[in-house]
Amino acid sequence: MMTLFNVYPLYDIEPVKAQGSYLWDKNGQEYLDLYGGHAVISVGHTHPYYVRKITQQLKNIGFYSNSVKIPSQEELADKLGKLSGLKDYFLFLVNSGAEANENALKLASFYNGRKKVIAFSKGFHGRTSAAVAVTDNPSIQAPINFADHVQILPYNDVEAVKKAVDNETCAVIVEGIQGVGGINVATDEFMKAIRKACDKTGAIFIHDSVQCGYGRSGKFFTFQHSGVKPDIISTAKGMGNGFPIGGVLISPKFQAKHGMLGTTFGGNHLACTAANAVLDIIKKEKLIQNAANIGDYFMENLKGMPGIKELRGQGLMIGIEFEKPVGPIRNSLLFDHKIFTGVAGNHTMRLLPSLAVTTKEADIFLDALKKVLANG
Repeated sequence: MMTLFNVYPLYDIEPVKAQGSYLWDKNGQEYLDLYGGHAVISVGHTHPYYVRKITQQLKNIGFYSNSVKIPSQEELADKLGKLSGLKDYFLFLVNSGAEANENALKLASFYNGRKKVIAFSKGFHGRTSAAVAVTDNPSIQAPINFADHVQILPYNDVEAVKKAVDNETCAVIVEGIQGVGGINVATDEFMKAIRKACDKTGAIFIHDSVQCGYGRSGKFFTFQHSGVKPDIISTAKGMGNGFPIGGVLISPKFQAKHGMLGTTFGGNHLACTAANAVLDIIKKEKLIQNAANIGDYFMENLKGMPGIKELRGQGLMIGIEFEKPVGPIRNSLLFDHKIFTGVAGNHTMRLLPSLAVTTKEADIFLDALKKVLANG
């Protein structure tokens, strides 16, 4: 009998139902979800408006290729441009974050004809060929993913950027807040230094907003905290609230031509319907402001808690670095207190809840964490 290729360490939990920030397993046990399946659940599980929109679309047409008009793509570009404040950018639709970064890097190389790329320590950009080559983790790079053209610099090192970006640099790719790397937030000086170095040399500034984007930081994209504009922005995780969709936002300096990029499933009817529903809900329920407010609430209440070494993050992308290993803390929260959280490395917990999370739900976590740390 065929079995699954065993690459995921699994918890013995089988969720069968979800609503808002909660999950229920097959035994009827309720869990509070503060991880959203890797920052994917942006507007809450099974939001009624989202479910209704996808159901309606499925009854009409679920899929056709990019050889015909799909008006929901134009609608998505329009809504995304307005809500993000990047109305003059173009949108290319794909299916995942890795694919978004793959196309971003390719587009940069098409544009200036160069191939050297600068990326940063602890960065994560995906597992496909070009994306994994700029990811700082040799253990997930196969020999075929050669990375001779990639230089990895220390994150937030302004002087290193000034020194390394030159007339041979194709692109600089960076996350505004590193997710897998442990919730490290880019400084304003660092973002400005990248923008300046790219302007000076003709390199392309690619901002990986796959995990940190889409309202999670309290602004639509994290670079908006620093007042810079990248040339290309990749997005995915929270874009479809669980329906696979990714996007590449492309500055007006780029010119499209037929056949330049392509995808079979990118921008399909169902994916665009999901993404449009997400933007409608974010706007109507003021979820970007909620992310900022509840993020502040988490931070204020975590400050000074015994056993916490450092707090990092913006909005609802929060890293809690503990003095002790994070594994037992996360397990106790999950199995004793029924709360899903994430980790990054050995000591850091990642909180990536729905942007609609409430103070009531934050309090459940804060009380549980106090108990776990007191018992530890």
